[in-house]
Amino acid sequence: MDCVSEVKEKGLRAKQAARKLATASAQVKNQALLHMADALEQERATILDGNRQDMENGKANGLSKALLDRLLLDETRIHNMAEGLRQIVSLADPIGEGLEIIRRPNGLEISKVRVPLGVIGMIYEARPNVTVDAAGLCLKSGNAVVLRGGSEAIHSNRAIAKIIAEAAVAAGIPQGSIQLIETTDRQAVNAMLSLNEFFDVIIPRGGAGLIKTVVANSSVPVIETGTGVCHIFVDETADLVMAENIAFNAKVSRPGVCNAMETLLVHRAIAGRFLPAMLEKYHHAGVELRGCPETRSFHPAVKMAAEEDWSCEYLDLILAVKVVDSLDEALEHIDCYGTKHSEAIVTNDYHNARRFQQEVDAAAVYVNASTRFTDGYEFGFGAEIGISTQKLHARGPMGLRELTSIKYMVAGNGQIR
Repeated sequence: MDCVSEVKEKGLRAKQAARKLATASAQVKNQALLHMADALEQERATILDGNRQDMENGKANGLSKALLDRLLLDETRIHNMAEGLRQIVSLADPIGEGLEIIRRPNGLEISKVRVPLGVIGMIYEARPNVTVDAAGLCLKSGNAVVLRGGSEAIHSNRAIAKIIAEAAVAAGIPQGSIQLIETTDRQAVNAMLSLNEFFDVIIPRGGAGLIKTVVANSSVPVIETGTGVCHIFVDETADLVMAENIAFNAKVSRPGVCNAMETLLVHRAIAGRFLPAMLEKYHHAGVELRGCPETRSFHPAVKMAAEEDWSCEYLDLILAVKVVDSLDEALEHIDCYGTKHSEAIVTNDYHNARRFQQEVDAAAVYVNASTRFTDGYEFGFGAEIGISTQKLHARGPMGLRELTSIKYMVAGNGQIR
């Protein structure tokens, strides 16, 4: 079967499954999620075998350490994926939730309720845990999902998708509710983007290149998830110990994720007291530093930053650092180079904190905390299907409610117009 035929066939199956899944009870969906979680742990050896192949191929193909970290699965990560599904069970089912009731003078009763989106096409890179998170969230929110992961994780994804799809069907979920596009041919992505008759929405999750390609070429509606050029601004009134801890965590704890900091902005008034030790700590941790001329004067390891560094999502142990004259300059820099994902200020000035949160245009804006908290679990939403950086339909970590639409149910007793 060629790749376009595979996408069409699976799209049709998903559309047929979505109609049944939309009315599945919370009990059935929760039972399926528990079966899926148990199956992941019982079949972990199969998953690890597939992941081992992907890791070997990734190393041979020169993937960076950060990307290899995103690709790697071990028993702990498989357990965490299973626990993620179990946590989704504990979340309220949004389907059928009544949002509003309007009673019109003519006697019509109009109820606004949550319903599934329908069929979601999920296009993503590297991280095989996304296969589980997306499948679990889509199932609980009553949506069928067609998954298309990156070629670098194909063996992991095939193993995972087969295991969880079979477990869901065994628990009473319609066949075709969870499917993986198994070809690595890029034409499969193009096919998904044009099949409006099968797909209700496309959600891309990955690097800037993938997201731009999907947004530019899709005739199916797209929820744009985040390229994360995230900033931390250390204000002149900042507690410098707090600032050092936050700035280090935001870059080094897990550099290959979208909520990691990519640019550090430092107020000139405290640069001399803050940057020498901060830059040395980064250098000792293996971070490649690229900075403005003033930043370079504080540490010999800092390379000259090029213009493209200010807009780069490194997803690696690389950091751009700039000294700025004021909060205004920091705000202008973020407005120019940010991607509306996550931004933070470290400050003891209440007015500056309020200005920063009100004026920065991003899905999540922090005061005195790391950008690494922009995450569905950390926000209490359970798993997330991505971080939306757009404003229509959903913004920020996308949990169950963000995977629903609305329906108006109108009851009358013979009214005509």
